[in-house]
Amino acid sequence: MSLFGLGSRNQKTFRPKKNSQPGSKDMFGEKLQGAQLQKHIETTLGNGNLKEVIRLPPGEDCNEWLAVNTVDFFNQVNILYGTLTEFCTPTSCPVMNAGPVYSYKWADGVTIKEPIKVSAPKYVEYLMDWIEVQLDDESIFPQRLGAPFPPNFPDVVKTIFKRLFRVYAHIYHSHFEKILSLKEEAHLNTCFKHFVLFVWEFQLIDKRQLDPLHDLVESILRQ
Repeated sequence: MSLFGLGSRNQKTFRPKKNSQPGSKDMFGEKLQGAQLQKHIETTLGNGNLKEVIRLPPGEDCNEWLAVNTVDFFNQVNILYGTLTEFCTPTSCPVMNAGPVYSYKWADGVTIKEPIKVSAPKYVEYLMDWIEVQLDDESIFPQRLGAPFPPNFPDVVKTIFKRLFRVYAHIYHSHFEKILSLKEEAHLNTCFKHFVLFVWEFQLIDKRQLDPLHDLVESILRQ
């Protein structure tokens, strides 16, 4: 059974952002820079060279590159978690954690200002909803070519990636046996390797925050 077929089990969780490519269309609907960057990602991924995939293409704007990749990684994590929604439940995972040492509370600073303890599926639901709000906000992720990114854009991206990492950490610690039974470990490992190399290249996550998967991260970075 394919990963993508499994992802369709829960359409509320699996919500790919297919059109959220900053700068991808002008007022006449012609494809522009964002779509070209997306094609670059797809082409280099096809070559299997993840270190080449993550590099900023020559002459491209770094914020634009971060924006397009943020959408891609959001979709990747959505698909991966979508394979596990029937196994990751409030009963099986009453706390959002990464093993016995690391646990995470949710706050978005707007509707939930004080961090609250929630189940893993509720945390992921809150997270995906929150990320979608950021991606849909054109003052943060501008859709029109030439529209400026806000000064705090790198900080927004860092927060998104920091929280997406927590989903990977939860999957590895709580659901890896299920991933093995579904024969999806190769896909998970490739996606996570891509994620780690990207956040390391652009210094998006403090290394201490990667500690829940320290050994795996170190293995990836040594390759």
